[in-house]
Amino acid sequence: MLTGNQQKKKRSCNTDSSLAGEECDKTCEPFNPADSAFNHAESTFNPAESAFNPAESLLRDLRSLPAWEWQRITAEHLNLDYAVVFPKIIAAKIFDALEKELEYFTGDLARVKVFGKWHDIPRKQVPIYSIAKATYGDEGLTYTYSGITTPARPWTATLGALREVLHTATGYRYNFVLVNRYADGKDKMGEHKDDEKELDPLVPIASVSLGQPRDFYFVHQDARSKKRDVPKVRLTLGDGSVLLMRPPTNQVWYHALPPRASAKHTRINLTFRAIKKRSCRPSF
Repeated sequence: MLTGNQQKKKRSCNTDSSLAGEECDKTCEPFNPADSAFNHAESTFNPAESAFNPAESLLRDLRSLPAWEWQRITAEHLNLDYAVVFPKIIAAKIFDALEKELEYFTGDLARVKVFGKWHDIPRKQVPIYSIAKATYGDEGLTYTYSGITTPARPWTATLGALREVLHTATGYRYNFVLVNRYADGKDKMGEHKDDEKELDPLVPIASVSLGQPRDFYFVHQDARSKKRDVPKVRLTLGDGSVLLMRPPTNQVWYHALPPRASAKHTRINLTFRAIKKRSCRPSF
């Protein structure tokens, strides 16, 4: 490579005819590509070193957000925290990134067992996995719900960024996330509890909503079985919102997302969970 002084001296050599007869202060040296300031062998493009990395850019955006302001929602054995935490621009970035990154179930994994009968799932649904985070080591993690045992896939860049931000905001470490994609208001989810045996009952489920706002409600198990009258708890899950379902909510209350003809756009829902380690299986 050339030093600054050498480059300056070379620039003083000129073959322009207007300088004919004048001597250069240094003899011009022949051009050597290996000495060029731009060496192709040394300038191979590496995307990881690029000035713009979408995942890193999103993570910076998420880390720069102000502290989340929670709204407490309570009833008999119901303990919720709700907040709209992602501005529209950032929520749209997350939504678009997930649309590109996620792979959804097909075949038998797109069916669910309800009261002993198998039904097609009217939405795309994905289990996502925690493998590469150093402190977790969740390779081989599985989750069983409604008769289906789902294997764990590696975290995508966007899901990993969201998990980090959730940990910072809530103090809880999540090692699994279930993704539901609702194409429009025709797609729905019936009344159910997230009380599978693999879940750590002391860690709240964190539900992240992106895209189309949707109505959501909770119904007490006694009201559902008609033992007594307990009012439903209703709310709207907005774009860029987070709902924390704290214990003992999922032991007592069912929740559901009803169909809505007025909902014309797509909604992606991410439910971050803590799976107990004994549900992990070795991978071969």
